[in-house]
Amino acid sequence: MSYQALYRVWRPQTFADVVGQEHVTKTLQNALLQQKISHAYLFTGPRGTGKTSAAKILAKAVNCEHAPTMEPCNQCSACKGITDGSIPDVIEIDAASNTGVDDIRDIRDKVKYAPSAVPFKVYIIDEVHMLSIGAFNALLKTLEEPPKHVIFILATTEPHKIPLTIISRCQRFDFKRITTQAIVERMKLIADESGVSYEENALRIIARAAEGGMRDALSLLDQAISFSNEKLTEEDALVVTGSVGHSTLNHLGRAILEKDIASAMEGLESLFMKGKDPSRFTEDFIHYFRDLLLYKTAPQLEDTLEHPADEEFISLAREFPTDFIYDCIEILNQTQQEMKFTNHARIYLEVAFVKMSQAETKPVTSQVQPDLSKLLSRIETLEQELHELRSRGLSPEETSPVKTPPKNPIRSHHDYKVPVKKIEHILKEATKQDLQLLKSRWGEMLEILNQRQMRSQAALLNDAEPVAASPDSFVLKFKYDIHCKMAMENAKFVEAISSVFGELTGVRYVPVGIPEEKWHIIRENFIRQQKENIADDGSRNEEDPLIAEAVKLVGEDLLEIKD
Repeated sequence: MSYQALYRVWRPQTFADVVGQEHVTKTLQNALLQQKISHAYLFTGPRGTGKTSAAKILAKAVNCEHAPTMEPCNQCSACKGITDGSIPDVIEIDAASNTGVDDIRDIRDKVKYAPSAVPFKVYIIDEVHMLSIGAFNALLKTLEEPPKHVIFILATTEPHKIPLTIISRCQRFDFKRITTQAIVERMKLIADESGVSYEENALRIIARAAEGGMRDALSLLDQAISFSNEKLTEEDALVVTGSVGHSTLNHLGRAILEKDIASAMEGLESLFMKGKDPSRFTEDFIHYFRDLLLYKTAPQLEDTLEHPADEEFISLAREFPTDFIYDCIEILNQTQQEMKFTNHARIYLEVAFVKMSQAETKPVTSQVQPDLSKLLSRIETLEQELHELRSRGLSPEETSPVKTPPKNPIRSHHDYKVPVKKIEHILKEATKQDLQLLKSRWGEMLEILNQRQMRSQAALLNDAEPVAASPDSFVLKFKYDIHCKMAMENAKFVEAISSVFGELTGVRYVPVGIPEEKWHIIRENFIRQQKENIADDGSRNEEDPLIAEAVKLVGEDLLEIKD
C-alpha cells in the first residue's frame, strides 16, 4: 500500500513544525546554538503532543553536518539517514515491548561503543514508564554518567510512574495540550497543501474532539476526508466525531430555558436514535454553556468561543440568567462524573435534563439593589455594641450562648465504616519495602484489571493509591468517600485486586480502603500514640543511644522522632 496516514506524512521534521510547544522548542534551539546539550532528557505530556517527534528532531539537529544549528537541515546524509531510520546510531526503543532488565542491560553494554556514522549516539526510549523496577535500576548508572558521545531521550505520558532517581538525572520538559485554535491552523495548512476542500467549522469540530492532541486531530481529519464526498462539511465532521451540531444545541438550550421538558426530551431522544454517545454529548453541552457564559460576561472574547455566535446563540446568551448557567454547568459536570461508574449513562443524562428544566431561575433584569443607608446604619450599631463589650472587659465570644458541637472526623457522608483497627494493625507492621513493591506494580495491576473486563471497577482506582503496606495487607487511600465505599463493598473486586498482586509479586496483599480525609486523621493519631508510647517507655530511649544523645543536645521539646 502506497497510502500513508496524514499524521505520518505530516510528522514534524523541524522544531518550527512542532505546534503549541514553543516553551520546549525554543529552549532546545538555544541549547543547540550554545552547544549546551544535556546527556539525558525527559519529555512528558499527553498523547499526540509531539514528544517523540521532538526527540527525533533533536537527534537530527545534534548530528546535522551543519551543527551547531537551531534546526536540522534535513538535506545532509545524517538528517536523511535519521529520518528514514537507516543510521544505526539513533535507536528508538518502545519500552512497552522491552520492559525487562535484559533489554536495558543490552543498552548499557553497547553505549560504550563509539557511533559509527554520526557524532552522537542517541537512544529514544518511548513510554519509558512501562519499564520494570529492575530495568530502571539497570539504567540508573548509565543514565547518570554516560559516555560523552551518548544522549538519552525518555518520553512518557505518565511521569508519576517513573522513579525520582531517574527524573533527577534528566532535564525535564513538559509538553502541554495543544489549543483548539492551533490545531485548526495546522489542519488548514495540511488541507490546503493536500488540495482538500473544507468548511472551516468542520475543522473546528474535529479540533475540539481531539482534546489537545495533534495526532488524534489528524487521524480524525483523515477519517472525515474519507467519509466526505467532494468537500469536508460540518455534517461530515459531526458524524465522524460523534459531536452534536450547533443548531441542535441551541434548540436544547432554548427548551431548557423555557422549561419545555417535552421538547428537551424529544431532542435528546432524536440524538440517541442517531447513535450519539451520551458522554460525548454531555461534554459538548458543557462547552456550549461555557460559551454562553463567556459571551454573556465578555462579548469581546468572541474569538475564544468554540461555537459560532449566530442570532439564536446571542439571543440565548442575553436571556439566560448567569446563575442559571452556573447551575446547568454544575448539573452536567456532576452527571459526567456519575456516568463513569454506570452502564446506564443515558438515564443519568435524561435525569440531568429534567433537573435543569426544573431548576429555579430569576429574570436577568431582577437584580436586587441593597439599601446602602440601612446597611451602613446596621454596621454602625454593631460597631457601637462591640465597643461597649470591650469597655466592660468582655470578648464577643464570651457573650455567645451558642456553642458549635465538634464534628465527628470519622463520620462518612456515605456511611462507609472505616476499619480503624485493621488500619492500625497494618501501620504497626508496615515496611517501606512492601509499599515500594506495591507502588511499582500498581500500573501493571490496573492494566490487568482492564484486560479482564473490569474497566468500570478499575476506574474507581484512578484516584486511589497505596499509602502503607505490611507483609500481607495494605492501606488503599481513595480521594472520594463514594469511590471507597463502592470498591471496598464489592467483595469480588477486592478479591481480584489481591489475586492480581499475588500473580505480580507472589504475595496476595489484601487491600483495606479508607477515604483521604479519614486517612490523615488516623495516621496522625497513630503517630501521636507511637510518640506517647516511646515517651512512656524509658527503656526505649536507653536502648537507642542516638536518640538519647539528641535529647541531651536539643531537649525533648524540640526533638521530633520519625521512623
